[in-house]
Amino acid sequence: MTPAVVFESVWKKFRRGERHDSLRDMVPALLARLGGRRPAGPNRSEFWALKDVSFTVGAGEALGIIGPNGAGKSTVLKLLTKILRPTQGRAAVRGRVGSLVEVAVGFHPDLTGRENVYLQGAIMGMSQAEIARQFDAIVDFAGVEDFIDTPVKRYSSGMNARLGFAIAAHLNPEVLLIDEVLSVGDVSFQAKCAARMKALLGTGVPLVFVSHNLTAVIDLCTRAVLIDRGVVRYDGRPAEAVAEFRRYRPEPTAAATGADSPIRITSVELLHPGGDSSPLFVTGRAITIRVAYDAAVPVDQPQFAVDIHNADGVYCAGINTRMDERDLGRVAGQGYVDLVIPKLWLLPGSYSISAGILDGNTTRTYDLHLRAYPFSVLSERRDYGIVYLEHDWRRFDAREPSRPALAQGARRRMSGALASTEQETS
Repeated sequence: MTPAVVFESVWKKFRRGERHDSLRDMVPALLARLGGRRPAGPNRSEFWALKDVSFTVGAGEALGIIGPNGAGKSTVLKLLTKILRPTQGRAAVRGRVGSLVEVAVGFHPDLTGRENVYLQGAIMGMSQAEIARQFDAIVDFAGVEDFIDTPVKRYSSGMNARLGFAIAAHLNPEVLLIDEVLSVGDVSFQAKCAARMKALLGTGVPLVFVSHNLTAVIDLCTRAVLIDRGVVRYDGRPAEAVAEFRRYRPEPTAAATGADSPIRITSVELLHPGGDSSPLFVTGRAITIRVAYDAAVPVDQPQFAVDIHNADGVYCAGINTRMDERDLGRVAGQGYVDLVIPKLWLLPGSYSISAGILDGNTTRTYDLHLRAYPFSVLSERRDYGIVYLEHDWRRFDAREPSRPALAQGARRRMSGALASTEQETS
């Protein structure tokens, strides 16, 4: 089957001050030229936003596009939605496209929310009757009932995002293109967006999703592409793409120490049970966090600490030797301390580790590496939240509140066992 989205060897070049892809950009450039201001030379005015980028997306697939600011992520979606044209290569989408490439992109500011719903539906090729059938669901999803007849220029950015996503996701799209919608709005709206996208994926609608929310990419997407400076750095499983992104551009390390610190952290490794270092781990399996140190002079009873945060900055765990009443004695020279976690109960997502060495008797910090060691967690489970809680389900009949109801097979085995017992005692 032909993929619904084809991005084939695409290059995109921009020229500062010369060529423009829209009238909005062209007008100020013409005014600048009439005023005698000239653009810089050709070598300085041109740059490649994308360089030989290729991917396809088929039915029921979700492609996440991640990377730092200015990497070229949004340019990809603008090429797919025909807002821009590729300099070289081919960008094609087959079918009716629901898109939210920028907050409120395509909205006419002087039209009301109601009028913009019908305008966007008409642009997507839908009849008024088709739009009318979905209208109430769109308004309810966006939560703008009280403002649907207000011009959208008076909407907040959150209201614009909610209405824009509701239109894109409810007007029967055959392909969905979404750019950073989960970065706008409250948590409940983000959850609604994720649920709606999952529902569309379940019906076979292909999705291209650009986001800085790495946890959402891992949770939602079947594949991810890491782009930086217009070049594809990684293409594969979402968790591995996120891990590569973290490794490629690690979060800054904050050292809260002076030059005279008697002991320093030299490295931190995340290890599997076999000793292999890896940024990928699985819910419920073991992880060892190895903190290597170098003590210039003997240090009595240093305290080692490890913190874990998720990609949104939520504090997941804080572990240290002082709380665990572990006395490491006198430390001198080089060595390492292992924190062994037999079962890592974090749910799928992106996380980072902070490691520190502190004076065990005072509040002095010898060395601190803040959120400097990223890793990702994979799992077959689809629980919500940050951590997995071991659990079981039991049903009780109201007639027998103190005894759990047994499954039919278990009840037959129990009655058979009781009968055998009665025969033996008779």
